[in-house]
Amino acid sequence: MDEGVDNATTLGRGTRMSAKRKRDAVLRILRGEDLETVSRDVGVIAARLSRWRDAFLAAGESVLKHCPGDERDEKITRLEAKLGQILMDNELLREKIARMEAGRPLGRRRPRR
Repeated sequence: MDEGVDNATTLGRGTRMSAKRKRDAVLRILRGEDLETVSRDVGVIAARLSRWRDAFLAAGESVLKHCPGDERDEKITRLEAKLGQILMDNELLREKIARMEAGRPLGRRRPRR
């Protein structure tokens, strides 16, 4: 008996396919095999195979868009955060000095009870 026909009959409705089998079917299509032939061999309608192929390609494209960060990126991020904190501290100290020189209180005092 033909192996493709056997696959189609054993994969009845409601049967789930593993990710590996889906990947293999998609790779067959991407390598140039006819969609209808792969569909019959795997026992899945052509529209579903097309959706798997499109999802497979979209996932591959999204992975290629993101470059992994290197050590320098992490160091730059840490240094930028540190610089931001130092700049804020300097601004607060300048304001504090200006208030002290003007003889104004630094903050509101709470009344003692």
